[in-house]
Amino acid sequence: MSRKKAIEKAKAEKPKSEKSPAGAGRFSYAGLDRVMHEKARLGILASLAAHSAGLLFNDLKQLCSLTDGNLSRHLAVLSDAGLVEIWKGTTGPRPQTMYRLTDRGRQQFAEYISVLEKVVADARLEVQPQISRRHLSGGWSPA
Repeated sequence: MSRKKAIEKAKAEKPKSEKSPAGAGRFSYAGLDRVMHEKARLGILASLAAHSAGLLFNDLKQLCSLTDGNLSRHLAVLSDAGLVEIWKGTTGPRPQTMYRLTDRGRQQFAEYISVLEKVVADARLEVQPQISRRHLSGGWSPA
């Protein structure tokens, strides 16, 4: 699938802040938007959310530990999805590029974080010991 088609598909999929329909599986979460869920893009969004005035390219690159090319590519995807806006300016004789979340990007990122919190809460409930390991039935034993 081409980059443009993937971006159009991601835009068409409206993120939801609730679980998928019951038939989709108990731990299937519709709000885990693939555009945001990728590790590098999640780091970029978190960095921009923490700096509401925006971040310069090099500062964002350092915060996210990305190369110029990787950062540019991920910022293009986020910008094409309408989550990040680009500001051009100069500092002295040097051109600078600043990035920050759009209002929509900030809202969608907050919804995404809410879904992640739900994932963690659901997992925490399942991880708490309900049955002791020594009481497993059916001949099961720890490996």
